[in-house]
Amino acid sequence: MIPSTVGFLDKDFEIEEQPSFTYKMQTDTNLVRGYTDGLEAVKQAIFKIIMTERYQYIMYSWNYGIELLDLFGEPVTYVCPELKRRISEALLWDDRIWSVDNFEFDFPQKGVVHVAFIAHTVFGDVQAEREVNF
Repeated sequence: MIPSTVGFLDKDFEIEEQPSFTYKMQTDTNLVRGYTDGLEAVKQAIFKIIMTERYQYIMYSWNYGIELLDLFGEPVTYVCPELKRRISEALLWDDRIWSVDNFEFDFPQKGVVHVAFIAHTVFGDVQAEREVNF
């Protein structure tokens, strides 16, 4: 017998928000110890998203992470606007993050761009940064 889908979309569905309670990463000691929630959990999620190359790890969805590998060798006039777009795109998949703005670019040495930005979340604003070789 084949299941019927007639009238399935006419039903009322409740969308349930997932909790942000998760394991706590201690980046300075490379340990996972304890738990975190709220703003600290979102900070950790932002860190993980912008440090994970998209499409490189089978355990992550193709919607997770950021694409940076193809920026190598490109001119800085291309890299900066692309970083802005790609960071925003990567972070906005998380429904706890409303918007990303206030991008600031710095060039500490040739072939390196340091980008800082603010992510506006349901728990408050998070200042984050990433250094990218191009």
